[in-house]
Amino acid sequence: MDLYKFNIHRQKRQVIHSSQVKFLMFLFLSVFMIVSCKENKTKSSEQNEKQNSIIVGFSQIGAESAWRTCNTESMKKAAREAGIQLLYENAEQKQENQIKALRSFIAYQVDVIVFVPIVQKGWDNVLREAKEAGIPVILSDRKIQTSDETLYAGLISTNSEQQGRNAAKYLVEKFEGRKKVNIVEIRGTDGSSVVEGRYNGFREIISQHPEFEIVASETGDFLRSKGKEAMQLLIEECKEKNIKIDAIYSHNDGMILGAFDTLRKHNMEPGKDVVIVSIDAEQAAIDALKEGLINCVIECNPDTGALIIEIVKNLVAGNQIPRVTYVSETVFPDYSDLSKIEPRGY
Repeated sequence: MDLYKFNIHRQKRQVIHSSQVKFLMFLFLSVFMIVSCKENKTKSSEQNEKQNSIIVGFSQIGAESAWRTCNTESMKKAAREAGIQLLYENAEQKQENQIKALRSFIAYQVDVIVFVPIVQKGWDNVLREAKEAGIPVILSDRKIQTSDETLYAGLISTNSEQQGRNAAKYLVEKFEGRKKVNIVEIRGTDGSSVVEGRYNGFREIISQHPEFEIVASETGDFLRSKGKEAMQLLIEECKEKNIKIDAIYSHNDGMILGAFDTLRKHNMEPGKDVVIVSIDAEQAAIDALKEGLINCVIECNPDTGALIIEIVKNLVAGNQIPRVTYVSETVFPDYSDLSKIEPRGY
């Protein structure tokens, strides 16, 4: 083969080789793009599937009031609308039932545990078990006391300290100019963070006004029937000390609604002979406010479900969440336009 023909033959081979390379590169890129597309779709599908397959264990303390029932329904509704499976347990006001429920959630390997702690202490062991199982825990409505703050991921709650402050501020305004004001208090469940908050927040403001004195305090355990009993004890105690009751501070609506009959039995007309401030803002309490039987109602917002579920989704996605999140709340004093208060739904 002469040199010229050899070069021509070599150039043809190079052209053929170059074309083959280009074809192979095109084929490789096409396959790569298809595979990548499929992988992205698979990842997206897996993420959506994971989002839709979230399982949450929810332990509620009970159903002692309309507020608590609304709080539970808020959680159930939000989970249902988000396509999240909710395992619900009612502790019936017993811590041992709640600990048992949390352990059942751990055994079931839920994605997130949400619970309303009945009391503040006694949770470290079971929360440590949840942490070791890799299950994050969210506290709802109430705080806990723990030696290890990493045992729970966050708290979504009403602000019980501020509720107590708002109740006290109303009384300070209501009795402006009075030289002496005697207050009795009906507490909720002792040992719970919400009682501690409402107790301390109220006293934080009252202590700044020496004309105000909390002359007696009894627990009504957040129950309407026990509120009636607590009111009887408070009246008897004040009568023994020859103290006139000027105001009643109730940690929830149910207890003060239960106390109405006791007050009337002792010829004390609610809202008139004695000024009443209560916390929760149930519909029954708002109705009593409009009738002049209660003088001020402090809202404790039970509609926390949507906020909790949103935070649950962030947790499952691996995102950071706020350590504490408070819901918005309102004060309803007797001097405000009560006609603008919308139906409470609880």
